[in-house]
Amino acid sequence: MRYLPIDNQLFVQNRQRLTALLKPKSLVVVNANDIMPTNADGTMTFRQNNDLFYLTGVDQEETRFVLFPDHPDPKFREILFLRETSELIEIWEGHKLTKAEAEQVTGIPQKQIYWTHQFEQIFEQMVFEADHVYLNTNEHTRATVDVQTRDARFINEFRQKYPLHQLERLAPLMHHLRAIKQAQEVQLIQTAIDITDKMFRRLLGFIKPGVWEYEIEAEMMHEFLRHRSRGAAYSPIIASGANACVLHYIDNSQQCQDGDVILLDLGAEYANYNADMTRSVPVNGRFTARQRAVYDAVLRVMKEAKQMLRPGNLWDDYHREVGKVMESELIGLGLLDRDEVAKQDPDTPLYKKYFMHGTSHFLGLDVHDVGNKYRKMEPGMVFTVEPGIYIRDEKLGIRLENNVLITESGNIDLMAGIPLEADEIEELMNT
Repeated sequence: MRYLPIDNQLFVQNRQRLTALLKPKSLVVVNANDIMPTNADGTMTFRQNNDLFYLTGVDQEETRFVLFPDHPDPKFREILFLRETSELIEIWEGHKLTKAEAEQVTGIPQKQIYWTHQFEQIFEQMVFEADHVYLNTNEHTRATVDVQTRDARFINEFRQKYPLHQLERLAPLMHHLRAIKQAQEVQLIQTAIDITDKMFRRLLGFIKPGVWEYEIEAEMMHEFLRHRSRGAAYSPIIASGANACVLHYIDNSQQCQDGDVILLDLGAEYANYNADMTRSVPVNGRFTARQRAVYDAVLRVMKEAKQMLRPGNLWDDYHREVGKVMESELIGLGLLDRDEVAKQDPDTPLYKKYFMHGTSHFLGLDVHDVGNKYRKMEPGMVFTVEPGIYIRDEKLGIRLENNVLITESGNIDLMAGIPLEADEIEELMNT
């Protein structure tokens, strides 16, 4: 992997935290993601299942992890299965983890590490001692899964082979654990953010009238890759002019025009952890009076919203309060009428015409990380804060986004060092 080694105590402790949530005599199975095909003999770049990575730190295909804390035989209490390599694999694909290397990565002793083809043999020595079997699925509320995953195939296989075992959902437990970031995780997110900072400063010196959105994307990737990042944490949005009013614009194919504002939703990935930043900058280096007014309005909403990210708050309450702040700003910009707002249906607030997405989401191993919106905010949670105003009639869209860590005493803006104020943006673009 490109990233520097991670202290395996993070993964050891993650397994201990999961163990504390399990019912007695429970067995857990977590599978690696598949390598997905493209066309002919092509494949997509492998991306590990985040739950498997969270529990083991292994970033390799065809991996399987089995946890059984109450098994009578200590050697069966946690087992890792790895793809066995060969000379042919070494020649065509490169190095795969040895058992000794896997022990260093995971903290699991070598004597409890087997090859994937040995799974059935070992698993049958474990499964009949279990009263509960936790299997994994993707239960993200925003997920649309049209392909059968390795986890889904394993659930079907397990039900056929062991039809009388009691199945349990692993996902709620993983969502509960992963919502609270450990100190090492925060540092990995911070590394991704620091790489993103370097990238943005590079772009401020590059953007000018006449450049193409894809040229900006190329500059972004150069800076990401040279700092041990695998690349962008998500499909980058580089949206100039009217494109900024398309929330998930990813074509990045237009030429940037003098007088436009360009919306940049870009974040680096590092060691599977993610940054998620949005900035909006003037293509020619200077905001017009109208652009500046909208920019400052979004910035004020962002600052107010950030202060609401604190222990004890609830997701829905937070978003309602942010909506009220946004209403006030939109009235001030002449986009909403105060009397009409007073008469609006509270279930369909008028501000949604100009600010139609949520203000925050969990951030971590997934960009839209797992977590439960009905759980009160707690120290250790990391959220984005990303208000925006999109005025299609004016071909103007402005969004600002930082990443915030909640602590006992409030919160810490992990992106506090990345240029944000309009004056600073203009100064850096004109030096």
